[in-house]
Amino acid sequence: MAKLQLNGKKISIKSNISIFDLLVKYKLTNKKIAVEHNGKIIPKTNYKKKKLKNNDKIEIVHFIGGG
Repeated sequence: MAKLQLNGKKISIKSNISIFDLLVKYKLTNKKIAVEHNGKIIPKTNYKKKKLKNNDKIEIVHFIGGG
């Protein structure tokens, strides 16, 4: 198990999962989102490549339409 911070909250996840796996877990794969990993924006093309590890900090924001 790995412990990381997701949008300011501490969570536990399986070791060695990708950002994409995390998005699947939280049902965010079909949303317009941006992911920050340890202070760096991660391009969508790297979501499956980027593995998460203990003490990582993830911020996920999604876009909402309005006027």
